[in-house]
Amino acid sequence: MVKSLETWQTSFQDAKTVLEKFMNDPAQLEKCGRFTELLLGTIREGGNLFSCGNGGSHCDAMHFAEEFTGRYRKDRRAIGALALGDSSHVTCVSNDYGFEHIFSRQLEGLGRPGDLLIGLSTSGNSQNVINAFQVARQKGIKTVALLGKGGGKLKDIADLAIVVPAETSDRIQEVHIKLLHTVIETVERELFPENYR
Repeated sequence: MVKSLETWQTSFQDAKTVLEKFMNDPAQLEKCGRFTELLLGTIREGGNLFSCGNGGSHCDAMHFAEEFTGRYRKDRRAIGALALGDSSHVTCVSNDYGFEHIFSRQLEGLGRPGDLLIGLSTSGNSQNVINAFQVARQKGIKTVALLGKGGGKLKDIADLAIVVPAETSDRIQEVHIKLLHTVIETVERELFPENYR
């Protein structure tokens, strides 16, 4: 039991250290503000939000989208958002074209100029996310990448790259979900201030 408690304390302290390092960096906070502005601009101009990632990052991408189409804190109109990669599409495209095309093919069919793509990758080197960002650029879709481990290849492809200063996927994803929840709140406070009175 004592050994288990040590692990809990170490894990919580580790997570706190990563978050504090991130939030005490003015450059990171400035990027967070830009993230809000990109979302607001997309929504106000009638664009849709798309998100994608693999594994736990796919779960976070789905979580992000449902907070907009469903409800975050209080009732308000639905906002167009979709996590790329439903199971039928993934198995079809993986079989016919390869797993690296699962997001890019769907974005090619659904995305329009003025939309916004949010990609999550703890390494920054997920080829299927990279391919989606390349399609986004061709179609006039802005991109935001939530990354870790130095940012990888996606850091230089994204219109906005936010790199969590951590090396393990768990710590990176913990900050990613905090970023996603907070950007949703900042957008809601701007578009639906009545929900925060």
